[in-house]
Parts: sequence; structure tokens; C-alpha cells
Amino acid sequence: MINILMIEDDAEFAELLSEYLAQYGMKITNFEDPYLGLSAGVKKFDLLILDLTLPGMDGLEVCEEVMQKYDIPVIISSARSDINDKVKALDIGADDYLPKPYDPKEMYARIMSLLRRYSKAKDVKKSTPKGDFELKGDTLYFKGEALSLTPAEFEVLNLLVKNQGITQSREQIINTAGNMSIDSQGKSLDVIISKIRTKLGDNKRIQAVRGVGYKLV
Repeated sequence: MINILMIEDDAEFAELLSEYLAQYGMKITNFEDPYLGLSAGVKKFDLLILDLTLPGMDGLEVCEEVMQKYDIPVIISSARSDINDKVKALDIGADDYLPKPYDPKEMYARIMSLLRRYSKAKDVKKSTPKGDFELKGDTLYFKGEALSLTPAEFEVLNLLVKNQGITQSREQIINTAGNMSIDSQGKSLDVIISKIRTKLGDNKRIQAVRGVGYKLV
């Protein structure tokens, strides 16, 4: 059984989607109130389907909070057609954005694709030798040795370590690293990555993903 958390204020729409996905062994638990959805134990679900237009709290805020606290795939399901909403949702960390109205078959296909990718990413994490990186307080250790990092280097490497095996976009890294220079952030990121590689003594651990960003392998 695949357990899906849905935060959607259109109860009828949620019910129709729930009935369709049930035939594929998927159970949707829907909350019309975003605050109730966030307090429902997000980590016990396999995936989140999130509307953007919600009572009392914008869906983008919900997405941001989920991304900060949980490791769960998120599909935005919204009738909002503003491209800025889509870009911001993906920048925050949402995995997919499906504009309403849509055929439930497409949602099913996207859910399966996303769960497969998450499963592969977890396998990559499991296959990574344990003990290479360890966080103790405000210090990162690499193979048992404390790394001397600037605040910006620490933020960038810590993000990559937490998401080992998963590509992080340049925008995600820059938005996370509050200590990065505001001026010329793109160039600053490349410089920081170069310095981190030098301190690790291993140029292959952080890979550049062309046109996207970086990942730790």
C-alpha cells in the first residue's frame, strides 16, 4: 500500500482522485486545512500531493516547511497558471508540478515515476561508504578528520551531504547558503565548490551536473 498525503481544499476533487488511485493500491489521506495536514505526521507518508491555493496558508509556504523538515517527494497540483508559482515551487524543492485540470492517469504515472526515482536515490545513499561524513555540532568531519570550513563552505557541503546522491540545483544551494556573498552568487558558488574539493583532497566526490548544479557522490 502506497500512503499519500494530500492537502487540497476541493474535497470533491480529492475524493475523485482518491477513488481512481485506490485501484492501484494507493491510499490518499486528504486534509482541506494545511495546518492539519502538516500536523498529520508527514514522515509516515510516501508522497505529498499539494494544492497551492489553500485556506489560511499559501501552498508555497507549506511546500517550504515540508522541504525543511522532511524527506518526502512532493507533487504540486494546482490551478494557478502563473509561471512564477511553478518556478518558485520547483526552486523550493517540489519534485513535480501538474496544472489542473488533469487526467488522473497522468497523476498516477507521475507518482510512479517519482517513487521510482526516490527509491533509486535511497539505494545510492545506502551504497555510500558509511563514516565518510559526520556532523558533530557545527563541525563536519570527513573520514574522521575535522574540516576547516568557512560558514558558506559549511552550508554548501552540509546541504550536499544531507542529500548525498541527489543533484541540488544551483538555485537551491544559493538559497540555502545564507552566508554566500550576495554579489555574483553564481561565481561565488563555483569558487566555494572548488575550495571544498581542495579541502576534501578529492575532486571526484562533488560532481557538477551540467546545466543543473552539483551533487555529492
